[in-house]
Amino acid sequence: MSSSPTLADNGPQAPRRHYDLMIIGTGSGNMIPGPEFNDTRIAIVEKGAFGGTCLNVGCIPTKMYVYAADIAEAARESEKFGIHAHVDGVDWPAIVRRIFERRIDPIARGGENYRRGDENPTIDVYDQFSRFIGPRTLETGQGDTAVTITADRVIVAAGSRPFVPPVITESDVPYHTNEDILRIPELPGSMIILGGGVIAAEFAHVFSALGVEITVINRSSRLLKKLDTDISQRFTEIASNRWRTYLGRTVTKAERTLGDAAPTSSPLTSPDETSGNLTLTLDDGTTVSAEALLVAMGRTPNGDLLNATDAEVDLDDAGRIVVNSFGETTAPRVWALGDVSSPHQLKHVANHEAKVVKHNVLLDMGVLDDPNTTFTKMGTIVKDGPNAGKQTVHHANVPAGVFTHPQIATVGMTEQEAQTWANDNNTTIAVTIQAYGDVAYGWAMEDDTGFVKLIADRTTHKLLGAHLIGPQATTLIHQFITMIEQGLCVSDVAEGQYWIHPALSEVNENALIGLGLTSPLSP
Repeated sequence: MSSSPTLADNGPQAPRRHYDLMIIGTGSGNMIPGPEFNDTRIAIVEKGAFGGTCLNVGCIPTKMYVYAADIAEAARESEKFGIHAHVDGVDWPAIVRRIFERRIDPIARGGENYRRGDENPTIDVYDQFSRFIGPRTLETGQGDTAVTITADRVIVAAGSRPFVPPVITESDVPYHTNEDILRIPELPGSMIILGGGVIAAEFAHVFSALGVEITVINRSSRLLKKLDTDISQRFTEIASNRWRTYLGRTVTKAERTLGDAAPTSSPLTSPDETSGNLTLTLDDGTTVSAEALLVAMGRTPNGDLLNATDAEVDLDDAGRIVVNSFGETTAPRVWALGDVSSPHQLKHVANHEAKVVKHNVLLDMGVLDDPNTTFTKMGTIVKDGPNAGKQTVHHANVPAGVFTHPQIATVGMTEQEAQTWANDNNTTIAVTIQAYGDVAYGWAMEDDTGFVKLIADRTTHKLLGAHLIGPQATTLIHQFITMIEQGLCVSDVAEGQYWIHPALSEVNENALIGLGLTSPLSP
């Protein structure tokens, strides 16, 4: 391996530098450099803040807002427990400072300073917009200096960006996405949220709990429509009672009434701009107005922005970089991971993929002392053949959580998917729904909407899917994740251990028993 990047004249535009490894993106991609690469010259390319979407504008800060929202909501709901409490006010700037000044921004700066510092003498950081101009060849820059970099191996972990429909981008209506909504200077009085997926559900909870009047517009008749139908229907009912909803509708026109200081376009960036109202016209002629608009209609992989096809890297019809089970793209010695290539768009999946790709890159470099070395217990190492030593990604039974109100968590097959699977495998399924309100802790919580839904194979007595809606759902589901991953039988888990009484986990115990797959005790 080279001891330093090579520098050659690339004409008047940019110098040219070569590396052993190039990593594009510092979300999960930043997990890869470690002691195993101490003799490797690495280029890290990141135009934005270190840490990627999850740290800066996604998972972590949004859940910190959710926690504040949960506290506010608990105060509002306290009367049913005999507690008379209320929310006196919301100090939005203080919430923003707590999350970003005290936590997120220092972590992002620290990550970048660490990679630029003396602790990483073999790493160079490039902080400008980048795009491929050939196989394993990238146009980028450092500060004001344009640079062309090449590498023997490339890992693309460039993430995704919010999708905004043309009806919004081609209008003069100011709008937000998850990338800027968390740092607005003050709360608006009202907000339209366009979309009905995870991001929309979480932000609707945050802003409504903090006192904003919320309107949700969704083209599907159900919110969170990709989830199990019972979960989606229950959440849609709850959401429709909590927020103003327009379901099964699309936006045909967007316009606004200008305030005195409002600009003609671009997202809202100052308090003055909230003085103008915006109005959306729906496909049935209904008009909906609010002070602010949040577009939460999903995300677009960033492979196109990188000109990935110029690097001989194929994209699929959804714009994702095409990868095989080893994380390899269609271009030699180019790997991809995370949102840029994965349909899951989940941080825990991207982290897993990063560990698998790390193994496979080190194997390709010939520096693994033992090809059975793994950085994750998930995924299989190929024992022989042309791919011997490579590790596969593990995408079976990926769990997910929605931190809205109430929480939602899911793993494995939906009932519809399980029924199709059962038909194909000559078996039948057992399905049960256990209400939170039927167990002792559910009584304490006065819960009348939460439930646990389980689907199991009647032949093997193993779980196929678990779907929860209710308080602590994202924690409770981990028992079922373990059951599915480890192939544990329903009766063994339901009756082969103690369940703390009267903990909320009894709802899981009762759900397992409710499947009817436990055996009576022998006399």
